[in-house]
Amino acid sequence: MKTITSAIILLFSVSMFAQTNTELKKHYEAFYKQMKKQGDVQGIINAMTHLEVLDPSVARKDTLAYIYLSEGEHMQALNTIGVEKNATDSDMNVEVKALALKNLNQPKMALEHFEVLYTRKPNVYLAYEMADMKIQTNDLVGAKLNIDYALANVTDDMKRAYYETQQPYETSMKAALTYLSGLLKFSENKSANIDAALKLMNDALAIDPNFNLAKVSRQALEGQKAQLAQKAAADAKKG
Repeated sequence: MKTITSAIILLFSVSMFAQTNTELKKHYEAFYKQMKKQGDVQGIINAMTHLEVLDPSVARKDTLAYIYLSEGEHMQALNTIGVEKNATDSDMNVEVKALALKNLNQPKMALEHFEVLYTRKPNVYLAYEMADMKIQTNDLVGAKLNIDYALANVTDDMKRAYYETQQPYETSMKAALTYLSGLLKFSENKSANIDAALKLMNDALAIDPNFNLAKVSRQALEGQKAQLAQKAAADAKKG
């Protein structure tokens, strides 16, 4: 008799839990819709987190991580979906990992995920980002391959945004790739290639005279060239 009673109580408890779980899910679904209507991003995150606990979903988790990324909460995005590379990851999942790691100044780890995106669907914008990070990590051969692909496929209407000034700005992607080519050329040989790198910076500025980063880089190269000339003159006097 006690066994039967215990079984009934257990079944009743399971039924009550299922009912409560369903009601909570309906509540947070309604809450999510309301927060979305109000444009309350933190409310959307809270609602999706509760829904993920109540009814786990890969698609919802990917979306939640993307929202975190969009809000500049890069670590939270990675804590939601992890940093591992999985063949079954959606494009959104891989993009979040790539961008979050890049923004957290982890170019080597970020490149693993950028390579996945590039393999799935190569494009000029991905090639630029990868080349930039490969120069940072001294993979100069890989950077050149990405730049060559991008230069072969870039069109006049493509733009690239920069944020090193107080006021963000856009420049022609052709100018951006030419600037990156100059940076690569300098990285290949920082003494022998200064003139070649300077030419590429000037080529970039010929496309867009207002390209601030190219101006700054040209000034730095000119300063480096002057220092080398001074050193060579000093060495000649000693000799």
